[in-house]
Amino acid sequence: MASEIKENVSAFHLQGFSDTPELQISLFVLFLGIYLIILLGNLIIFLVISCNPHLHTPMYIFLLNLSLIDISFTTNIFPNLLHILLTQQNNISFLGCMTQMYVFVSLASSEYFLLTAMAYDRYVAICDPLHYIARMSRKHCAGLITAVFTVGFVDPVGHFVLISKLSYCASHLINHFFCDVTPLLQLSCSSTFSVELLNYIEGTLLTFGSFFLTLTSYIFIISAILKIQSSEGRQKAFSTCASHLACVITLYGTAFCLYMRPTTSYSPKRDKYFSLLYIALGPVLNPFIYTLKNREFQSSFNKMRQII
Repeated sequence: MASEIKENVSAFHLQGFSDTPELQISLFVLFLGIYLIILLGNLIIFLVISCNPHLHTPMYIFLLNLSLIDISFTTNIFPNLLHILLTQQNNISFLGCMTQMYVFVSLASSEYFLLTAMAYDRYVAICDPLHYIARMSRKHCAGLITAVFTVGFVDPVGHFVLISKLSYCASHLINHFFCDVTPLLQLSCSSTFSVELLNYIEGTLLTFGSFFLTLTSYIFIISAILKIQSSEGRQKAFSTCASHLACVITLYGTAFCLYMRPTTSYSPKRDKYFSLLYIALGPVLNPFIYTLKNREFQSSFNKMRQII
């Protein structure tokens, strides 16, 4: 019977925010505005860094890749969500759903690892500045970025294979606005033990591993900053990693609230808004966090604007 159910699955239905039909147009305008802000802010960062050779340093190359991840991350979710809100057509094919889930997890994993690489870059810059050029050369920087995306896109393959082989119930209604792991597990009629076990193992080894490395870097960074005698020197050193620290707190704070709990405590309505916060908050804030007080970036942006 389970195999018959699995064979009949050709599409799912995303419930989205249909529990608030009177707000569909308002939500469409709100989410469209958020998506455009994300695209504009991160695209500006991407173009300014790409077009200015003076910004081709490890810190800005990492920031460029973070902007690329944020653009791709939200583009994987928001266009389909906007389509559902505008047309009320909430069908998504089985392959499309699995692909969306895989891309979502891959880009999320890549962002964790990229933030870890950025923490290492700040650690070397503050704790070992004399060897910064050697330890963060273009070759080493390219190697770190390659490793970030390789591990990020290999990591979810196990989830993709196991979830695609699950049997699903007759309704095929996903109580969410995109294909995430937890709503799909809730919809399954077969045992999800192997997927949940893999989720906790990889979450412990990779997500907590990247968090631990980032935390360790900041312990050394803060220790080095506190040893600086002048207050001006401490402030200047801290300012070089304050933006990254704010980004780390935003990402891990929303991620732990959303995913670090048993599946039995899953609340569809609450988790929709947590998911929206997780998907949109970082990509919206990152361009402002990294550029508002960055004189070097602002100078490059103003020159580019004058040329245009």
